[in-house]
Amino acid sequence: MARYIGPKSKIARRFGDAIFGADKVLSKKNYPPGQHGNNRRRKTSEYGIMLAEKQKAKYTYGVLEKQFRNMFEKAARTNGITGEVLLQNLECRLDNIVFRLGIAPTRAAARQLVSHRHIVVDGEVVGIPSYSVKPGQIVGVREKSKSLEVIADALAGFNHSKYPWLEWDENTKAGKLLHKPERADIPENIKEQLIVELYSK
Repeated sequence: MARYIGPKSKIARRFGDAIFGADKVLSKKNYPPGQHGNNRRRKTSEYGIMLAEKQKAKYTYGVLEKQFRNMFEKAARTNGITGEVLLQNLECRLDNIVFRLGIAPTRAAARQLVSHRHIVVDGEVVGIPSYSVKPGQIVGVREKSKSLEVIADALAGFNHSKYPWLEWDENTKAGKLLHKPERADIPENIKEQLIVELYSK
């Protein structure tokens, strides 16, 4: 399974955004990585800005190029604003839903929980992180995995009201996708229109 396993702080510094969650390095080194990162004055081209936005979205959701392009093409064929539909589809990936429900502290940890078959959808074990969750489906923790320390720690004190498109049931340790999120509700700092313009070139 292809995924990014390189230094995350370096990526966060490149975009100046804590795309992998809270990153203390940004408060100490709020400039790009590399020998000349602190002195770089080069103006980025219009294409470079659009490319950087696409890269940021890919790293944020843990999707590689081929899969990301396929998701974009699917969004382009769907009724609605292409950029918003793309973000909605990314938000409905199983690994992202597990992260948003607070079952895992990061998307990378959520991907691992799914891959290791700790997560169920409508009662059935699903081991595919890119599985697309549909409105009305229930995502939860497999019965024998509910005692896992990593899950208990992640859920402790987690505020489930942050994401109005999800409904959490503490008793069953499961959450329902009520509907696809509105763009205004998605907290990620991504300018999706730049991604659309990039792929339209």
